Amino acid sequence: MSEQLKVGISDYKLTEAPNELMTIGLGSCVGIAIYAPKSKVGALSHIMLPDSQSFTDTSHWAKFADLALPKIIEELKCKTGETDLLAKIAGGASMFSFTSDSPSLQIGQRNIHAVKSKLEELNLPILGEHVGGKMGRSMFFNLETFEVRIRMVNREEFIL
Repeated sequence: MSEQLKVGISDYKLTEAPNELMTIGLGSCVGIAIYAPKSKVGALSHIMLPDSQSFTDTSHWAKFADLALPKIIEELKCKTGETDLLAKIAGGASMFSFTSDSPSLQIGQRNIHAVKSKLEELNLPILGEHVGGKMGRSMFFNLETFEVRIRMVNREEFIL
C-alpha cells in the first residue's frame, strides 16, 4: 500500500515506490526531486536558502542548497548503489515586490541559481523544471514513474 509523505520547509524525505513525496508552500523556496530510476527510490528536498556561508549555526543543514544537496545525494547513492541519479526542480518565485531590484532581495532567483549550480557541480542532470514567476507552488513526486506534478492556485496542473 502506498503512502504520501509530506516534506516540510527546510526538510527532506527519502522513500521508495509506490510511495509519493509532496511539498506545499514553495514560494521563494525550491523543491528538488532526486530519483534513482533502477530502484525507484527518491528524495524530495524543500530548500529555503541558497547557501550557508552567512550563518554560524548550520546544524539545520537541510535548509541550505549548498549543504543539503550533497548530503541527500550521498544518502540516496548509499541506499541504492546507483550513481546515475536524475533531478527535477520547482519553485523559486518572487513572492513580493520590492522598490529596489537589489539581487540580495531576490531570494527566489538566488535559490534557483544555487540549486542549479550545485546539481551541475554534482553531475546531476535536471530533466524538468517549473521555476520563477510570482506564484507559489505545490509539488507531488511519483516514485513509480518519476512524474512530478506541479499545482498552482487557479492554474492548470503542470507535469514534469
